[in-house]
Amino acid sequence: MNWFEVSEDVIDRVVARRGTPHCYDDIDPARTALIVVDLQNGFMDEAVGHAVCPMARDIVPNVNRLASAVRASGGAVFWVRNTYDDGWLTLAGMVTEAARKRRIASMSEGTKGHELWPLLDVQPDDETVRKYRFSAFLPGASDLPDRLRARGFDTVLITGTVTNVCCESSARDAMMTNFKTIMVSDANAAANMEEHNASLRAFYLTFGDVMDTEYVIGRLTRVVAKAA
Repeated sequence: MNWFEVSEDVIDRVVARRGTPHCYDDIDPARTALIVVDLQNGFMDEAVGHAVCPMARDIVPNVNRLASAVRASGGAVFWVRNTYDDGWLTLAGMVTEAARKRRIASMSEGTKGHELWPLLDVQPDDETVRKYRFSAFLPGASDLPDRLRARGFDTVLITGTVTNVCCESSARDAMMTNFKTIMVSDANAAANMEEHNASLRAFYLTFGDVMDTEYVIGRLTRVVAKAA
């Protein structure tokens, strides 16, 4: 599967603007954090989910590979969990009462839906973050930006689900609050490939970089090997 379809025209526009197709090709592993957005049962398990994205299950091996590579190269992994907040009035007003109840049952703390997908490689030194809006970098939505800055991270790899909502929202806000931001094409998942690719193209054109898992790992290991 091609996880990122991008035309030569788009690449040419990016190069004309930035001088290179990958503005963050020189990743500093020690200042890089893997951000895993919303890979929870509520988005992956039909038995307890309120908004299941089947594609999200397909990206788990790549997310686990990235997590291992980031840890090994001196970075850190942050598992972000979408969490129900009854103060988000605009979202509540945009869905039916039945949908709102499903979301409460699935995304409230202590529920099965709120838990991370069990096949994720979560390690004791990783951090878990609760977020209360689509974006994990929106001021007041989570303490993720403060945690990243406290540990000296200035580069973030955005992965998770869904590409065009919580992942893209987080990625855009990360860039606009001075984090070097990379969306990993085959470690993000959406309802379908059309929405997935449209989101990645929009981000790539203006907000940051897009790389696949293999390329990211290659950048991380290359820098570590060079330093050694």
